[in-house]
Amino acid sequence: MPTPFGRIGIATLAGYIDHIAFLPADHPLQSACDELAEKAAGQIEHYLQDPDSRFELPLLIQGSTYRRRIWAAIAAIPRGRTRTYGDIARDIHSIPRAVGQACGDNPFPIVIPCHRVVTAAGIGGFAHNEKGFLIDIKRWLLIHERNSAWAGEIQGHLFETQPDPLGQPVV
Repeated sequence: MPTPFGRIGIATLAGYIDHIAFLPADHPLQSACDELAEKAAGQIEHYLQDPDSRFELPLLIQGSTYRRRIWAAIAAIPRGRTRTYGDIARDIHSIPRAVGQACGDNPFPIVIPCHRVVTAAGIGGFAHNEKGFLIDIKRWLLIHERNSAWAGEIQGHLFETQPDPLGQPVV
């Protein structure tokens, strides 16, 4: 589906959302493959219009109990707020690097809002990336949710990844 920051792909499996992926703006569009993908696209579209909207989707959450605890802690971060990797690590008796790995492996971005997890010193990474279009998406999402704590850094670097003459992102 098209978004203001690129494309989002939604995969379903046996009546569940299997994963959601951020895709580059030039990724070909496809129609929803089933009713559930269409429902998910509609809820994501609603979120893009109103960041306070809620998701009610059957997620096929696969992962260890440990990863599920991290994802639950991320899902509890309210809109407009952020938490650091260290904050979450302290809450679940872990280490920040492990929290970062679980954030990067999050199969349901936006629904489990890993973009709300930052470092103590800055915006941090996103989906195992520290630059490029995925960081631009993290900045866009935080601005969309009006996260004032990061407004200066985000506004100053929003979409800093400039396309090359062929339209491909430069990373």
